[in-house]
Amino acid sequence: MEYTLKDLEYWNQKIEVIVNEIGLDYYPQEFEIIGYKDMLAYESYVGMPSSYPHWSFGKSYEKNSTLYKYNLSGLPYEMVINSDPCLAYLMKENTNLLQILTMAHVYGHNDFFKNNRLFKEGTRAANTVGMFKFHGDTVRSFINDPSIGYEKVERILDAAHAIKYQTSRVVGEKRIPEEVLKQRILEDYKNNNEIHSNLDVYTKLEFPEINKIPLEPEDDLLYFIIKHGDIEEWEKSLLEIVRQETSYFIPQIETKIMNEGWASFWHYNILKKLDLPDELYLEFIKRHNDVITPGQGTINPYFVGFKIFEDILKRYGMDKMFEVRAIERDESFLRKYLTRELCEDLNLFEYAAKNGNYVVKEVADDNGFISIRNTLASTCGVGSIPLIRVIEMSQKDKTLNLEHVFDGRELNISYAEATLKYIYELWGHTVNLKTTQIGNEIRLVCNDNKIIVKM
Repeated sequence: MEYTLKDLEYWNQKIEVIVNEIGLDYYPQEFEIIGYKDMLAYESYVGMPSSYPHWSFGKSYEKNSTLYKYNLSGLPYEMVINSDPCLAYLMKENTNLLQILTMAHVYGHNDFFKNNRLFKEGTRAANTVGMFKFHGDTVRSFINDPSIGYEKVERILDAAHAIKYQTSRVVGEKRIPEEVLKQRILEDYKNNNEIHSNLDVYTKLEFPEINKIPLEPEDDLLYFIIKHGDIEEWEKSLLEIVRQETSYFIPQIETKIMNEGWASFWHYNILKKLDLPDELYLEFIKRHNDVITPGQGTINPYFVGFKIFEDILKRYGMDKMFEVRAIERDESFLRKYLTRELCEDLNLFEYAAKNGNYVVKEVADDNGFISIRNTLASTCGVGSIPLIRVIEMSQKDKTLNLEHVFDGRELNISYAEATLKYIYELWGHTVNLKTTQIGNEIRLVCNDNKIIVKM
C-alpha cells in the first residue's frame, strides 16, 4: 500500500473544500477501507453491512470471486450506500490516486442520493442501515424458530425473489384508499348512466365494478399476495421484507446512467482542481478514461451519463445541470437530453435479429437517432423488466388473473412458466397469465405447478 490513512484524510479534506465551493449538497460522509475479499462480499450483498441470509448471495459471491480469481472481471473501485450518514467502501488494494479519484466520485453519488427526487420520495436514508439489519434479524428469527426453519423460509424467499420487481413503478406513490376508489367508480357510473344513488345501495346490489378485486389493475404483485393470499403471518412478513428492500433499490435502478454520469462528471472536475503532482495527474487521466470507456456491444452508463451532463453544462449552464440532477430519471433524462449530435459522438446504433443473425437497424442520422433514443429510454431501468399486473381475483375459487402489458417485446416463455410456478407457490390457487406471442394472444395457466398454454 503506497499511502497511509493520513494521506487519505489529507486528500479527503481538500476534496471536501472543493465540493463545498462548487455547491454539492451531501450527507455526512464516512469511508471504510476494506480488502478485496470484503469487497467481493459487499458486492454480493449489494453493499449492505447486514442483510438476511439466502443462497443467492452465496452464489453471487462464488461467481464474482471465481471471475476475479481468473482475471476475467475486476472489482468496483468503491461501493456507496444511500444512507445518512453516507457509507462508502474503498478497496485498500487501490493506488493512492485511485483512492483520491474514488473519494471524489463518492461525493458525487452522495449529492445525487440526497437531492434526486426518486431517492427523496422513495427512500429514507437515515433508516437504511437499521432497516436492513432489522430485516436480517427477522429472517434469522424465523429460521431459528423450530416451527418454521430454514427450508420453509427459503421456499418463500425463492418465490419472492422471482417476482420482486413486479411492483409499483411510480417511486413514492401513495396508495389510494379502497373506499375512495369505490366512490370514484360509482360517481363515474352515475354520471355516465344519469342515475342517482349511493355507494351502499350499489354495494348491496353487487355492482360488479364496486366488488371487483382489485378495483383497478394492480402493479404490485407482492402487495396483492400479502393482502389477499392464504398465507401465514410470518410468510407475509418475509414478502414485505423483500418488497421493502426492492423499493429501496428501485431509485438506483431507475437512475443508473444519471447517477454514474453525475459522479463521473464531478470526480473529473474535482481532481482537475486539486493541483495533483505530475505523476498522479497522468494516472488520473488514465483512470478517468478507463471509467468512461465506451462499451463494446453494450452501454457504459458512466460514459453516456458523463457525456450528456457535459453537453447540458455546455448548452444550458451549471444551474440546469443541478435542476436535471434533482428532477429526472434515466428515461426522461435520455428522452430530453440525448441529442442527435451526442448519438453520433457516442457512436450509438440500434441492432435487431434477422434470419438468425443480428443486423444494424438504425444509425444516428436525422431519423434514426430518434429510434435509438426512444429504444434506449424505454429499455433502461425497470423498463427492461416485463410489466405483469393483477387484473382480477375470482371471488369464487380465488383464481388469479394476470396480464402482461405487451409493448412489442415478447416474454421468454420458459422464464414466464418458471415464474408462474413461483407465483402459484405463494398464491396456492390457479394462476392465469395473458400475454402475446407471434401476434397471437395466449394464456398460460398454472395449476398444481403444471403449465398449460391456451390460445
